[in-house]
Amino acid sequence: MAKKKTFRPKARVPRGLRDQFAGDVMARQAALDTIRAVYDSYGFEPLETSAFEYADALGKFLPDSDRPNEGVFALRDDDDQWLALRYDLTAPLARLVAEHFDALPKPFRRYQFGPVWRNEKPGPGRYREFFQFDVDTVGAPVMAADAELCMVLSDALEALGIARGDYMVRVNNRKILNGVLETIGAAHGDDPEIAQKRLTILRAVDKLDRLGVEGVRLLLGAGRRDESGDFTEGAHLSEDQIAQVIAFIEAGDPDRAKVCATLRALVGDSAVGCEGVAELEEIDHLLSAAGFAGDRVCFDPSVVRGLGYYTGPVIEAELTFEVLDEKGNKVQFGSVAGGGRYDDLVKRFKGVEVPATGVSIGVDRLLAALRLLNSDTAQPAGPVIVLVLDAAKMGDYQKMVGELRAAGIRAELYLGGSGMRAQLKYADKRHAPIAVIAGEDEFAAGEVTLKDLLLGSRLSAEISDNKAWREDQPAQISVPRAELVAAVRDMLARDLPAV
Repeated sequence: MAKKKTFRPKARVPRGLRDQFAGDVMARQAALDTIRAVYDSYGFEPLETSAFEYADALGKFLPDSDRPNEGVFALRDDDDQWLALRYDLTAPLARLVAEHFDALPKPFRRYQFGPVWRNEKPGPGRYREFFQFDVDTVGAPVMAADAELCMVLSDALEALGIARGDYMVRVNNRKILNGVLETIGAAHGDDPEIAQKRLTILRAVDKLDRLGVEGVRLLLGAGRRDESGDFTEGAHLSEDQIAQVIAFIEAGDPDRAKVCATLRALVGDSAVGCEGVAELEEIDHLLSAAGFAGDRVCFDPSVVRGLGYYTGPVIEAELTFEVLDEKGNKVQFGSVAGGGRYDDLVKRFKGVEVPATGVSIGVDRLLAALRLLNSDTAQPAGPVIVLVLDAAKMGDYQKMVGELRAAGIRAELYLGGSGMRAQLKYADKRHAPIAVIAGEDEFAAGEVTLKDLLLGSRLSAEISDNKAWREDQPAQISVPRAELVAAVRDMLARDLPAV
């Protein structure tokens, strides 16, 4: 009888997902702490919502209508209700506000960090799970709420060390775009054909930074074939209509008043378009009063945002410094945050309009940018490692590591079964700044040996003679056992001044 083969699953992360190790997690947490401090300073408060929502509560706002479940990950519960993983943090906020409407203060101001999931085609730098850090104001109809979001984004980016001139917060208004679309016969309405045409136009304009003006022009017309041969159907606008849309998206300028004047001419007699221009003029007034000039926040009509629920001002934060793309060409890093006004989102639940506006920072893209800006930053230091050289002395080693932790020093007791050489290699892999060594000789003398691994690593590049290395024992000292904590603290202060 043939022996049954044991099934062994292949160890692999699902497509479009990824694992993150300590360095990335710690860098993310440091950035989150910085952003959170800015949000706190503006008076926003933390909130957490469920990862799963009922699918009908999330709505259908993703642009990926050609993906399964229109871009969301969904499942049927045992009560035949469809559940879906949240694709952003805004739709769950709208549900929460509607559910607790009477109990919440209005305006309701919140920030939230967490993962979101989108059933998109994965690719380089494009994941199905990613992190967002949102800040929103619900219940404020005034443009001061939108202007404040521009300010909080700008302050957060600068707090992270992104210099003025290396970023720009760009603002547009969906009402102005609606006015332009109205002038070309694509006004908002219930006609499915016109609605699809509007969506195609929005998606075309939203690709300006990637495809350029000519690429957008093709998508506004018959369509565009990419380098792989795939064809994207266009909006089939006439040449005059295309010219009107192109003039709109090219109207951006750091002079916000100049942009408003240009847009007012483009929307003509459209009431909704004129309302949108007036809202931008109000935002300009408030930003100027607060000292946020056009070098930090500008008006850019090419910003449309891909989601369908925006009803007024839309905002995008873009990093303007140059990086190299896959082909070695210099390109700007691009968008790391976006959002806008969504006055109709809570209305889906309540039946009445509830004004709301918010922005979301794409944490993963932002961290990638910070890594590029701080490419010389060293790997974060790990814990001090207390080596175990005599299993019978485990209690003594445990006491050492306990004293270090009680003194506020991050410390770890080695729990493997290897010898001293392997333990030191382990400490190097953990990026430990110090190894605490106590063997038979140290216990007999009432001492401990501290090996400065950071200094030793630097000196190893300078000493080429193995004999000198063994005799001098650089970066290694012995201290009385009672002085363990003080000696470790002094060594850390020398090597890691921020500790």
